[in-house]
This record gives sequence, C-alpha cells and structure tokens, in this order.
Amino acid sequence: MSDSHDDHDSPIRTPKQLVAVIVASFVIPVVVIILLVNFVDFGGRSGAGSTGMTPEAVAHRLQPVGMVEIRDVANPAAARSGEQVYQAQCAACHATGAANAPKLGDTAAWAPRLATGFESLLNSALKGKGAMAAQGGGDASDYEIARAVHYLTAQGGGKFAEPAAPAAAAAAAASAPN
Repeated sequence: MSDSHDDHDSPIRTPKQLVAVIVASFVIPVVVIILLVNFVDFGGRSGAGSTGMTPEAVAHRLQPVGMVEIRDVANPAAARSGEQVYQAQCAACHATGAANAPKLGDTAAWAPRLATGFESLLNSALKGKGAMAAQGGGDASDYEIARAVHYLTAQGGGKFAEPAAPAAAAAAAASAPN
C-alpha cells in the first residue's frame, strides 16, 4: 500500500517557493491593472468633451468679454440710412408683425402711433416699449435710430421731417438767438 501523503503533494516544497508564490500573487494583478489602465488611457479620444484643450477651445474661453468700438458720431455721412438700420435691426419684428409690432407699410396699424408724434415714437425706439428692447436690441447711434423711425413712419403714412444730423443740429442750436 502506498502512503496517503504522496497523493496530495503540493508544488510548493520550500519556504522560498512559498514566498515567491505570495509575492507573485500580489505583483501580477497589480501589473495587469497598470497595463490595462495604460491601454485604455493611451491615444486620442474621439468622444464627447475631447476637444476641450485644443488651442481653438482655449482661445475661445480666453477671449475678451467686451470690446471697444470707436465710431465717428460727429460725421453724419458715416451714419447708416434709415432703411439700412431698419433692415439690420427692425425688420425682424416689423416685417412680420411679431410681438404686435406694426408692419412696415401698414397705415392702419401706424395711424394711432403717428398721432403721438415723432418725438414719442423716437423715445419709444430709443428706450424700448413692450416687447421691443431699447434701440430694437441693436447697436445703432441715436441719429441712426431716428432715421429708422423716420423711414418706418414714412412707409406707414407719416409726414414727419427727416431728422437733422447731429453736427447740423448742434450748429443750428449754437446760431439760434437766445
């Protein structure tokens, strides 16, 4: 009969082998995890959020909040016409009648507004009224807005005088008798 001890022999026969197996059981999983992390992290990402550090994205985040624009307000020749200001700012609502804005050329809608006078209409355009933002939400000068109001009212049946240029208005005020 054979010894029952021989049937259950272990591959680990010495304490040195036992230490080697214990160290390997900790080191091998750690190395495998490190290799998997490097494999996943290696290369460029094409998913969402991967363009956050591109030079264009960084430049966009660092752009100035505001800008200074210098205009020649003393030169009325540099000012846009009433029709140009209308096309740039006013047409969005006045062409379609959005937010109850009177349409361009609708004499019935403009009649009660024309009765209030040019100064009242200009004041509403400059400061805003109802759903309309100040200056129609644009960046025109007061003179350009006045020209746009004149254009709109003329199309709606108004007979107001063309607004005077800022330099001409200042010269007329200076030459007027006290």
